[in-house]
Amino acid sequence: MDPKKVIICRCEDVTLEDVRRAIEQGYTSWDQIKRALRVGMGPCGGKTCRILVLRELAQKLGVSIDEVKTRPTVVRPPLRATPMKVFAKEGK
Repeated sequence: MDPKKVIICRCEDVTLEDVRRAIEQGYTSWDQIKRALRVGMGPCGGKTCRILVLRELAQKLGVSIDEVKTRPTVVRPPLRATPMKVFAKEGK
């Protein structure tokens, strides 16, 4: 398995090699890796890549995946309220 060819995040085209390099550079949480590589920022919102990144992170750090999952993450709500009519077609 060539880490350069294994795609971890299809939305942002991030490879296993990219994730491993980020961990080696000192990124030790989902949020840090997300900011550095943009994993989880595509259309799927991390539904497919988050667990893959967390598994790799746990393995490289020598901890359980549960320990990596329970680290606090940052949740950022929208900057301002958006009316539902913006998302729905008007008149329906």
